Amino acid sequence: MKPSLNNVRLRDKMLILYFLSVFIPIIATNAIFYQVTTSNVKNQKMKDISLALEQVKNEFRDEINDAIGISTVFYTDVNMNEILEKNYTETHEYVTAYDSYLRRILSNPVFNSVQTLTIFVDNPTVLHSGGIGFISEDVKKTEWYKLGNDNDQSQPILIRAVAENGLRDTFSIVRKMDYYESLGITNKILKIDLRSTTIRQIFTNLNLQGNLYLLNADNQIEYTTDPEIEWDKGSIPFKSIKKSEDTIEFVEEYTTANYMEGWSVVATIADDEVFYDVNQSRNLVLWSASIILIVPTIIIAWMTRSINARIIQILKHMKKVRNQLFDTIPQVTARDEIGQLSVGFNEMILQIKSLIDDVYIADIQKKDLELQRRKAQLNALQSQINPHFLFNALETIRMRSLMKNEVETAKIIHSMAKIFRTSLTWNKDRVTVKEEMEFILCFLEIQKYRFEDRLSYQIDIAPSVFSCVVPKMMFLPFVENASIHGIEPLRQGGLIEISIERSKQDMVFVIQDNGVGMGEDKIKQLYDYLKSDEIMGERIGVQNVIYRLKLIYGDRFSFRIDSALGKGTTMRLSIPVEE
Repeated sequence: MKPSLNNVRLRDKMLILYFLSVFIPIIATNAIFYQVTTSNVKNQKMKDISLALEQVKNEFRDEINDAIGISTVFYTDVNMNEILEKNYTETHEYVTAYDSYLRRILSNPVFNSVQTLTIFVDNPTVLHSGGIGFISEDVKKTEWYKLGNDNDQSQPILIRAVAENGLRDTFSIVRKMDYYESLGITNKILKIDLRSTTIRQIFTNLNLQGNLYLLNADNQIEYTTDPEIEWDKGSIPFKSIKKSEDTIEFVEEYTTANYMEGWSVVATIADDEVFYDVNQSRNLVLWSASIILIVPTIIIAWMTRSINARIIQILKHMKKVRNQLFDTIPQVTARDEIGQLSVGFNEMILQIKSLIDDVYIADIQKKDLELQRRKAQLNALQSQINPHFLFNALETIRMRSLMKNEVETAKIIHSMAKIFRTSLTWNKDRVTVKEEMEFILCFLEIQKYRFEDRLSYQIDIAPSVFSCVVPKMMFLPFVENASIHGIEPLRQGGLIEISIERSKQDMVFVIQDNGVGMGEDKIKQLYDYLKSDEIMGERIGVQNVIYRLKLIYGDRFSFRIDSALGKGTTMRLSIPVEE
C-alpha cells in the first residue's frame, strides 16, 4: 500500500481525501439531518401554534358560555320575573321583596367573570338600583337595546357595546326576558357586561409571538392584540389590515354556538418566528457533522503514513545543514511531490557545497583585502590630523594664558579642550549623570564667556540621579538650542534653568529659558522627529538625540515642549532610570 501511495501525486491525494472523507459525507449527512429536523420541527411548531390558538378560542367561548348560562338562569327564574312584574303601592314592599330574593341572586359571587349585570324594566314601581335599571328614552336609543328588543327568538345576543368612556371595548350579552309573558306586560331586558381584563388576559396570556384577531360573522375585527389597530373605536374589516408577505395565518372558527356562528379567532405570525426552532436545530446538524469528521480523520491518518516518514527524513538533513553537515538524502526513488522535494534538496546541497568551495571562500578573501585597504586609508587619514596634537596645542595656549595671568581665558580653553576630547571619544556610549553635567558645565562656561552678562544659568540636580547612567551627550543638544536659538537673540537678561530629578522609575530632565521662543511650525518639526524613522544626520542635534533615544528606549521615553514666540521655551524629557 505504501509504495503505491508514494507514486500518487500529492494533489490527487488531497482530492481523494477531500471528496471521500469531507465533502461527500458532510454534504450527505447535513442534507439528511436538515431535511428531517426541519420537517419535524416545523410540523411541531405549527401544531403548537394551532393548539394555542384553539385554547384562546375555547377560553373565550367558555367566558361567553358562562354569561349565557347566567342569562338563562335569570330568563327562567319565575320568582325574579314575578318580583319585577308586580306593581307595588309602597316602596317598602319592593325593598322587602328585593332583600328577600333579588339581592342574593344579583350579588352572587359565582359571577366572577361578569363586570356588571343589570336587568332593565319599564315597571315604574320598582327602584332602579342594585342591578335593576329603568328602560328610559336614553336606554331605548342605545344600540344594544334595539338589538335585544328586536330579537324575536329570545336568544342571547353577543355584542360589543359602548362603554361610559365612549369606546366600544366591552363585550356584552343582551337577552330579552319574555319567558313568562303570562305574568304581565312589563318589558324586561337583561344586559351582562363581561370583564375587559378577563378578555384581555385570554388573548395575551399565551406565548404567541404575533397578533390575535377576534372576527365576527361579517369578518370584522371585534378584538385584537395588534397595538396599531384602534379596534375599540369602530368596526374594521379584517381584509383592510396590511400584512407582510412572510406572515402565516392560523384560523380557528366557532361552529357549535348559535350566538357565535361565523365568528373566528385568527393569528398572524411571521414565518421567522415559526422557523425559529428550525434554526435552532442546526446545532444537531453541527454535532452530526462533527461525528462524521471521525471517518475523515481515519482516512487522513492512513494517507499521511506515506508522507510523515519522508518529511521527517528531510527535516533531519535540514538540521544537519544548520550544523554545516551537507549530507544528501540517500535512496530517493518516490515520484510524488515529496520525492521531487527530496531530489531538489539533494541538488541544493550539492550547489551549496560548490558555492562554498568556489565562491564563498574567494569572496571572503576579496572582502578581507578590501577591509585591509580601507583600514590603511583610515590610519593614513588619522595620522594626518592627530587629535592629541590638538589637545596639546590647546593645553599650550592655556598654559601661556596662565603665565600672562589671563585666568578666565585659560579656564575657557580648558573647558573647550575637555569638550573636544569628550566629543571625539565614542568608545564609551554610556556615562553617568555627573559626567554628563560636567560636560554641560564646560559648554555653559564657554557660552558665559561668550555672552558675558547676557547669559546666566541655574542648575538643580537631585543627588539620587548622579550615579544614574544616560546615553552620552544626550542633554547637550537641548542646552545648545536654549543658548544659541533662545538666548543669543536677546540683548540682555538671558536665563537658562536646568533640573534633573527622579520620579519613581523615571528620570526627568527639564530645561527652561526665557528666550525668544519657538513658533508652532518649529514645535511641530521637533515632534515629527518622534514619528520619523530617518537615520541620524551629520550633526549631533535634537533630531539625532531623539533617534538615539528611540533606538535605546523604544517607546519608554517621553518628550514634551511648551513654547511660544516671545515667551521662552520649556523642554521636558523623561527616560527610564538605569543605575
